[in-house]
Amino acid sequence: MQEVTMKALSLLGAFALLLCGNAHACLQQESEKNNNESSANGPLCTGTAVSASIGSRTDQDWFYFDTSATGDITVNLSHGNNVDFDWFLYRNSGSYIASGQSSANPEVGTYKAAAAGRHYVKVTRYSGTGNYQLTVSFAGSGSGGGTTPETVACDYGPRPSKPGALTNYRVGSTADTCVALDQPALLLMGGGADVDAAFANRVAPHIQGGNIVVLRTTGTGAYNSYLQGLTNAASVETLIVDNQSKANSDYVDWVIRTAEMVFIAGGDQSAYLNQWQGTKVQDAIMHVYNKGGVVGGTSAGNHVLGQFIYDPDGVQGAISSEAVTDFCHNTINISTNFLAIPQLNGIITDTHFKQRDRMGRSAVFQAQLGAGSRVVAVSEATSLFVTADGNGVVDGGHEVYVLRADSQTQYQQTACNQPVIINNLLRYKLLPGQSYNLLNNSTNVSPIRLSIDGANSNFYNPSNPY
Repeated sequence: MQEVTMKALSLLGAFALLLCGNAHACLQQESEKNNNESSANGPLCTGTAVSASIGSRTDQDWFYFDTSATGDITVNLSHGNNVDFDWFLYRNSGSYIASGQSSANPEVGTYKAAAAGRHYVKVTRYSGTGNYQLTVSFAGSGSGGGTTPETVACDYGPRPSKPGALTNYRVGSTADTCVALDQPALLLMGGGADVDAAFANRVAPHIQGGNIVVLRTTGTGAYNSYLQGLTNAASVETLIVDNQSKANSDYVDWVIRTAEMVFIAGGDQSAYLNQWQGTKVQDAIMHVYNKGGVVGGTSAGNHVLGQFIYDPDGVQGAISSEAVTDFCHNTINISTNFLAIPQLNGIITDTHFKQRDRMGRSAVFQAQLGAGSRVVAVSEATSLFVTADGNGVVDGGHEVYVLRADSQTQYQQTACNQPVIINNLLRYKLLPGQSYNLLNNSTNVSPIRLSIDGANSNFYNPSNPY
């Protein structure tokens, strides 16, 4: 897990190319960060060159493409002199099926009679850094236009054998129920009581009787009957994925990929990152999103959905009255590189928000991440359902808050061992039924200006920031 350094981040410019599985044209230019399968750039179109670069010793680039017919796949990687780059071809899951790992330039290879479906190409460095061009030629490709999600071919194969050590709970069918999904969606829930209306009125019409999987590292199958009753899902299966071996099992991968919704229960977001980051679970969650499904979570499960994640791994949880006293307070730890959901690019989420007075700590999170970042904070018994166009609608009994900066915002004091002073941060308060677009910040809700002075016992201005 990577700790985010305290610097301003310019993040919104990559939105268009991060729309995995929903790009509007053939990819021609790489967009960072595409360092893993779940954040792969695409789609590649057959015979269309992509310009990209390897910029550091640790940089690697992932790209995806879809074939609709069996046929050969040819990869051509060309680069400048005095460098040596390699490529690796992957199916939708499993180890690489072909590679180019010589010193040739261009590095060219063909995989014969590849089955139709999603494939990935990873480009890495053997030596040197610099620019390169990647061209992939394959059978059965369209132009890459339109806004349709991944094709759902229901060709996941039979359910693999369950590892003996894996605990699961299931209600409903054991089969994969094939559903023609439309655009993907998100469900951000704030913890405490779950929001029945969000599942019944938002999720159910979206998944159309498909399958739901619930992910957690501890707990029971209590969600199963509850969710099936509200959504009429063909099945709900809870997986207790408490180590990386289970997270990399074919069974877990299959159950997640065949689902129309992934719901991450409350618990410990640090445990989720420790056990799931860099595993098949991470990639499979993104697969569900990319094919048009719903990805959601409550409490800790909400925290891990954003690009940035409050990650109190091994330290006590951050509370507002402490976080504002020191910009580098030891309870503040932020990680990234788990999921790459376009609507949550540049966003850190927070939960149990008003009930636990988390406005102060979230303002410090926003200041640490920089002016381009935002906080989306959900109170208990409340949810935000976000569609692919970025529009988020509030359901439940309380509020959702959005914190962001504009030209009037001032980070007056943001230094280690010093109280935090922030002036004129925008604070939006969204009531049930109100909406906010996470892609373009449009809303009918007027914000107030929030200031923080960590040197004062009452550090909020206005004194009641809620």
